[in-house]
Amino acid sequence: MKHIFFLLLLIGFSICLSCNSESSKISNTTKKISKNLNNYTDLENLFVNWRTFENPPKNEGAPDYTKKSFENRWPKFLELRSTLLSIDTTNWSIDKQVDWMIVWAEMNGYDFNHNILKPWNRDPAFYKSVWSARSDVPAHEGPTHHHTTELWTYQFPLNKSERIRLISDLQVIPSLNKQAQYNLTGNAKDLWITGIRDIERQSIVLNELKNKDFLKTDTELISHIDHAIVSTNSFVTWLKQEAASKTGPSGIGRDNYTWYMQNVHLVPLTWSDEVMILKRELARAWSSLKLEEHRNRNIPQLKDAISVMEYEKLADEGATSLINFLDKQEIVSVKPYFDTALREHLGSYVPREQRNFFLIGEHYDPRPLYSHFYHWFELARMDTEPNPSLIRRGPLLYNIFDSRNEGTATAVEEMFMQSGLYDNSPRTKEIVYIMIAQRAARGLGSLYAHANLMTMEEAGSIHSDYTPRGWMKTEKELLIFEQHLYLRQPGYGTSYITGKYLLEDTMANFARIKERDGLQFKTKDFFDTLNTIGNIPISLGHWEMTGNKNHMSPILKGLSKH
Repeated sequence: MKHIFFLLLLIGFSICLSCNSESSKISNTTKKISKNLNNYTDLENLFVNWRTFENPPKNEGAPDYTKKSFENRWPKFLELRSTLLSIDTTNWSIDKQVDWMIVWAEMNGYDFNHNILKPWNRDPAFYKSVWSARSDVPAHEGPTHHHTTELWTYQFPLNKSERIRLISDLQVIPSLNKQAQYNLTGNAKDLWITGIRDIERQSIVLNELKNKDFLKTDTELISHIDHAIVSTNSFVTWLKQEAASKTGPSGIGRDNYTWYMQNVHLVPLTWSDEVMILKRELARAWSSLKLEEHRNRNIPQLKDAISVMEYEKLADEGATSLINFLDKQEIVSVKPYFDTALREHLGSYVPREQRNFFLIGEHYDPRPLYSHFYHWFELARMDTEPNPSLIRRGPLLYNIFDSRNEGTATAVEEMFMQSGLYDNSPRTKEIVYIMIAQRAARGLGSLYAHANLMTMEEAGSIHSDYTPRGWMKTEKELLIFEQHLYLRQPGYGTSYITGKYLLEDTMANFARIKERDGLQFKTKDFFDTLNTIGNIPISLGHWEMTGNKNHMSPILKGLSKH
């Protein structure tokens, strides 16, 4: 791939980042980049340099998101991007060119956050610090600050080093909450009001931690937790006081949305393309559901689990059925960690009146949801079989992985069904179509919200009203959580369906090439190859798996403008 080279004025211009340790690290890494800028090692060194820069300096112990900090760092960012654009990838293999594109997309993400999204300025939930559980995708969903307290990584009771680490994490919270009240000057009404819930929840989680029996005698640690609680409550009070003055839209607009999709998440679609795809998928899911219901009209309805014992039996049988199916039907190479990863997330019995959308289906037959738990296979792979590429090994920044991870997890729900997973349980197919319809409806609502054609509440009505059987009307927390997330993170709400579409397109072209060359298409080969490539945007996976990048023309047009 040939890149257009630019001699930017910033090349050769030395920028001082207040002479802190961060700038020293970056300078040392920069020295490792060769003058000709045509070796893959240059990209790896730049990647390390870039990731070091992307993690902001500290301000009173917390990451610094002040306007002054961003202004001071912007020239260095331009220098890093200029260096990336100066790397000649002409003779590189496709996989290495793909790695270059990943770094380019991440830098575009920083640019977009700096100039448009500005979560530190518009989005109170950005300052949520305490996380109780690991995300089912490579990183937390939505914009997240750089020094969170990940309670799920701690083993209680704490040993000496872990106790020190937790105290260090907790000490960031008061300083960050104080800084947030200085940084949050935006006027995004829906983001502001809904974001208060996230900070309120943080106080609840901290109180629950404080009251654990194994911490009650640790007065120093409890003191740090108390300080974090007081600070969090004060932050909530301030947010509520400011809420009445927030009157502006929260969406980023159609043009910004399209630019973000194509240049950051590397989704080769426009806002209008996504509207059409989601409308089509919503109609297809509804019509397929009704035809499936007609086909099944003379067989009994599924019965839901109504006790702990019934649920545990259903969950165990569902997990066994899915793993055995994937293995015996040669869908994918089933690794030993698949079963372990799945069984850690089988869920538990919930009474009917408390079930949300996903729990309703899970209590009839958990396999459609467990198919979506392909997520956990992928995280286990990241943990046990790290990608050989330094650039792909960890989570991509700014949720750039969403088309790959959410798209794949959604696509396999239907792919496994079409491959025969429910041949002995036709009614379960109805659950699959209901899940597709729900994801299309919620994504469509999020598109209208980002275009500022609807408020978040109105987008939620699309989400709720167009989900079959009223399954999104049973409890409101999931609805609020999902629409809030999708407003915070452009493209996430649509990634389930657009990523599914892109994966299906990849499979179609992969199969067509096999057929053209007189070779047999094997589902197992497709998924194994996809897994080997790693958690990168589907468009890049398509290129690497087929050798063709025609589908990326909207993305490459954006590249040519740099």
